[in-house]
Amino acid sequence: MAESTTDQRLVKGARSRASIARHAADVASVEGLTGVSIGRLAADLGISKSGIATLFGSKESLQLAATQAAREVFVAQVIEPALGVPQGMPRLRALIDHWFAHVTEPVFPGGCFRTATLVEFDSRSGPVHDAVAADHEDWLAFLAKEIRKAQAQGELVDRDADALAFELNALVSAVSTARQLGDETRVHTARRIVDRLLS
Repeated sequence: MAESTTDQRLVKGARSRASIARHAADVASVEGLTGVSIGRLAADLGISKSGIATLFGSKESLQLAATQAAREVFVAQVIEPALGVPQGMPRLRALIDHWFAHVTEPVFPGGCFRTATLVEFDSRSGPVHDAVAADHEDWLAFLAKEIRKAQAQGELVDRDADALAFELNALVSAVSTARQLGDETRVHTARRIVDRLLS
């Protein structure tokens, strides 16, 4: 009986932690990860500061949890749906389509979490910078790997996969920034450039 009660508490704690981390990602998308604090989230969610502190321990741990929560959203929205598409150009184009949707119809109130936090932490140091940078590098490496799969099928053979991944990332990041500034025309411009890059 005691073990069952302990299991239930662990599950409840994990759910609470996930919910708080997801809200922290929402806040960070608007105010940056530096705007994420135990006090701010306690006020937003109607939870005691001590309750959040018990789950996370520090502001830095909360920022890291927010970064992980945002990564999970990105994987679920952009990567996982594309994995069901045959590899090569079909999957690469599916990734790009889901990526554009993630940026143009953002689930976070402040737009693309990754774009915002990369700019915020590019010149800082510490565990949060390292987590944001690692997430960025993981994505570029994954994208380059999918480009190489297309090249193995005879597509894009004259392109450097790492350079193309960098170009695509720069384009979609620019779209995210333009959209946050209210310029929707850049979405169409970027799509035309992407089509040219992948032709």
